[in-house]
Amino acid sequence: MKEIKLLIALALLSVGVQAQKTFTFEGKQMEAVHVTTAIEKIKGKKALRIERDLQQLRFDAQRIGETTDGPTFVKLVGEELDNGTIEVTVLSRLQDPLLMKDARGFIGVAYHIQPDNSAFESIYIRPTNGRVDNQFRRNHSVQYFAYPDYKWGKLRGSEYHGIYETYADMGLDEWIKLRIEINNGKPTLYINEAKYPSFVVKDTLGNTPSGGIGLWVDIGTIGYFRDIKITKK
Repeated sequence: MKEIKLLIALALLSVGVQAQKTFTFEGKQMEAVHVTTAIEKIKGKKALRIERDLQQLRFDAQRIGETTDGPTFVKLVGEELDNGTIEVTVLSRLQDPLLMKDARGFIGVAYHIQPDNSAFESIYIRPTNGRVDNQFRRNHSVQYFAYPDYKWGKLRGSEYHGIYETYADMGLDEWIKLRIEINNGKPTLYINEAKYPSFVVKDTLGNTPSGGIGLWVDIGTIGYFRDIKITKK
């Protein structure tokens, strides 16, 4: 009898933990995937705070390429998109202490997420690179990748000619509006209401023509998100 009661208690605990992964923000139901979350007020704005959960998805400083650019996002439950527009305002800070000395404030959007999170595409920014006195880093302010086969490390290979990264003006600890327009599966990024795009991806690498939408962060980032708007075509 004691063993049965223990099993029931463990089952209820498991259900409770699982339930905590789903929540509502800005009227949208959301699910945390390998991240921790909190709703906070920052710079006078109510925002969703997201950090990568290292207990759920480990990071290895000796295997940076293999243990970054993964499914670390808050997914919008019930939202599916093939073509359309994703808009969100983000703010990025660095964790203290940092587990990765080259953390850049990685923050952005995942889209075309498959139901089991096994594949998706993403565009994210590196705010520390935007105004640094180093042109190589500045050229890596914005990143496209397609999980699981085409992460940032692979895309820096000479065969890709640098077309999956670019420069854009940005900084840490400031609100940055991202607008990603997806047409025929090809994303175009606009930053801070700019008339012209900061980044155009013509040759996408994912094999997921439609899927879910996520608010994405990676190692070393304290990310804040607000004003989330999805427009389908």
